[in-house]
Amino acid sequence: FFMYGELTDKKTIEKVRQTFDNYESNCFEVLLYKKNRTPVWFYMQIAPIRNEHEKVVLFLCTFKDITLFKQPIEDDSTKGWTKFARLTRALTNSRSVLQQLAPMNKAEVVHKHSRLAEVLQLGSDILPQYKQEAPKTPPHIILHYCAFKTTWDWVILILTFYTAIMVPYNVSFKTKQNNIAWLVLDSVVDVIFLVDIVLNFHTTFVGPGGEVISDPKLIRMNYLKTWFVIDLLSCLPYDIINAFENVDEGISSLFSSLKVVRLLRLGRVARKLDHYLEYGAAVLVLLVCVFGLVAHWLACIWYSIGDYEVIDEVTNTIQRESWLYQLALSIGTPYRYNISGSGQWEGGPSKDSLYISSLYFTMTSLTTIGFGNIAPTTDGEKIFSVAMMMVGCKSLVHPDPSSCAWRFLWAFTPTI
Repeated sequence: FFMYGELTDKKTIEKVRQTFDNYESNCFEVLLYKKNRTPVWFYMQIAPIRNEHEKVVLFLCTFKDITLFKQPIEDDSTKGWTKFARLTRALTNSRSVLQQLAPMNKAEVVHKHSRLAEVLQLGSDILPQYKQEAPKTPPHIILHYCAFKTTWDWVILILTFYTAIMVPYNVSFKTKQNNIAWLVLDSVVDVIFLVDIVLNFHTTFVGPGGEVISDPKLIRMNYLKTWFVIDLLSCLPYDIINAFENVDEGISSLFSSLKVVRLLRLGRVARKLDHYLEYGAAVLVLLVCVFGLVAHWLACIWYSIGDYEVIDEVTNTIQRESWLYQLALSIGTPYRYNISGSGQWEGGPSKDSLYISSLYFTMTSLTTIGFGNIAPTTDGEKIFSVAMMMVGCKSLVHPDPSSCAWRFLWAFTPTI
């Protein structure tokens, strides 16, 4: 262990820094200090090491002690000797060092010019292309950074975003999956999530010391302790169960609510995309996506509040102050009682119109615009609007992915 000090040449220090900054190979004679402040002269050689993509991943630095050539050491055995005698003794004892640093004669240049001279110069063009050796794993274990697993992870991320959009919509608007095409698509997503669970039981992970863990038992225990329960709940076929007409309404609502557990998978998305935050364009795209996703969730909650309060099921009366009732009057599709003889309130805006109006209101509230054509009137709607405005104000004060929803996703998900 050594470092530079008062007597180290400042120009040499700057040259060393430039060599590292420019990814160059170079050599220097530099005076460094040990921990006990003993000065030592070194012949320092620096060479960049490149990977298979021609990118410098580390530097190879070699240090050769040349103190004996710079300043003969005076000890008890050499007291009274002349400087020439001490230097002669030093050169005799350091013959191996002298051979490494001495220039080659003409014969060596003729016969061994190509390799020895190049190695001594440590030129970057002759250095071996170092490549990290893939750890040896059992045949059924997959490396977490291989091409297949990386592609698979992106597929899971895309399907997670799809789930984050569709699950709140289906739960809030109480859509029954009678459409065969959507039912098949959601079933395929469930199967893919199930396959992901199987793959996670056979995928390596990085241990606390930075090592790659490939032991099957450790992999299984780590997955069972972290994401297994959430992944299992997220891949259950809730849509297929709700598709049956004879399913009890309470059980159907329970399964629809359990689908919200799938949103916890977004914690993986937050950690997966964290290393892209250093790029300006990526930050902008993530901000837009997070803002749109939060607005979508809030729109679903806003509609749920209005749908819960617009009709009093106990007295079978309609609450004329609700924003749903006011919207129905403004667009010409009012609620009407017992039109088909069912003894219930019917009519009102279509689900598409309700979702668009809800998203419009949450967007204007989050951006603190608020035109007022859709306004909260009941106590529940006002409380939710206040909370939404606070979220919008915080987003404007801290406009970065670590604020608001992004920080929420980061904080309330298990840590791997």
